[in-house]
Amino acid sequence: MTRSTWSVVLCAVLAAPLLSVPAAAAASAPGPGAVSHFGLARKDCLGTARNTASKAWFTVAGGVLSDVYAPVIDNTNVESLQFAVTDGRSFTDLQARDMTYTVRTSAGGMACEVTSTPRSGRYRLVTEYLADPARTGVLIRTRLEPLLGSGDDLKVYVRYDASVNGNGGGGPANGGGDTATVDAATSALVSADANTVSSAPARDYGT
Repeated sequence: MTRSTWSVVLCAVLAAPLLSVPAAAAASAPGPGAVSHFGLARKDCLGTARNTASKAWFTVAGGVLSDVYAPVIDNTNVESLQFAVTDGRSFTDLQARDMTYTVRTSAGGMACEVTSTPRSGRYRLVTEYLADPARTGVLIRTRLEPLLGSGDDLKVYVRYDASVNGNGGGGPANGGGDTATVDAATSALVSADANTVSSAPARDYGT
């Protein structure tokens, strides 16, 4: 039996120059961007760093990362971040859709560990979430543990649904368009929103 471990660092939004992209032939009305909506209020975990250097708070709901508030506690930048597991041929399991889960907190701090198991019972994902004490970000470490077979044919992918500054971006029903680019040095997607007004009154779970 082999184990594989992946680490993901989800950092706060940083400003970056935009890359030029070809203009779209036509935009769908009233797009672009889906209309903003409230996130899931029921939470499995809530975490932050124990010091003041990190300005990030995170929540887990439905067994996946559901919100990351930064740099203030009323400003969420994540709709959800979850994993997909596939053998590339016969199945693709999405964490929130196809897996059951259990949650436990760390006895030594505000870390959250989620164990997710698909209906097939072929493997389990064990994921730990921890606010980075050195910077504004969330550290995510996950390991795939095969339960049936070697698991050598399994691959893990990350699905990230952004909600920059708490809105879907674009369209008249939202708070205005967002900007996004790829950081050439790290291959990370960087997105920004010029709106600086707090939207805490619109979120009964964000305060």
